[in-house]
Amino acid sequence: MKGKVWDSIDEAVKDIQDGQTIVVGGFGLCGIPEKSIEALKKQGTKNLTIVSNNCGVDDWGLGLLLANKQIKKMVASYVGENKIFEQQFLSGELEVELTPQGTLAERIRAGGAGIPAFYTATGVGTPIAEGKETRLFNGKEYLMEEAIVGDFALVKAWKADKLGNLIFRKTSRNFNPLAAAAGKITIAEVEEIVEVGELNPDEIHTPGVYVQRVVLGQNYEKRIERLTLQRAGEGV
Repeated sequence: MKGKVWDSIDEAVKDIQDGQTIVVGGFGLCGIPEKSIEALKKQGTKNLTIVSNNCGVDDWGLGLLLANKQIKKMVASYVGENKIFEQQFLSGELEVELTPQGTLAERIRAGGAGIPAFYTATGVGTPIAEGKETRLFNGKEYLMEEAIVGDFALVKAWKADKLGNLIFRKTSRNFNPLAAAAGKITIAEVEEIVEVGELNPDEIHTPGVYVQRVVLGQNYEKRIERLTLQRAGEGV
């Protein structure tokens, strides 16, 4: 380890403990910290609470931890691509806190900003509101949602400098900047590490103040979650 740059992903995730809460960037299989997830699987850390947009697919992404029965609770907004998820939920093995996508993004953002809770109209009058405080503002009902802060955050970026400043590439940015700010310890796996000063300040998406560990990942698969093909000559 030199400053924030760690020699290996295995070492970077080594102190993640059983029962901790981890905020994970990505959307589907796009921009997921796949090397960190693989390292956690190998490490065997269990009883985790995972906060992420979804839980990957059966054989990739967070689905690997699910199949290995390392996740105790999942806080997510979408669960439709994972049969193992469905099986574990229906059998009572997995606790699920389903959260509207915009609300989940704001809960993570609020955690990173030090805002403990906020009010939103989303979910009022639905099962989402059960057990939550509600309040009237200007004659309209809102429910209170609590912010999320993770013991750790795992994110995937395109480039980083040695101070932990991050640049995400195109749609792989998704939940990653929010997740990076919401971890007490944020681990960023990246495809390239450059010297301080080489990144254009105007292009930095996440300042290094939010990132405690940077590690270089290699041989990324970047799988496609669902591939749809069209035969030649069919309608546009």
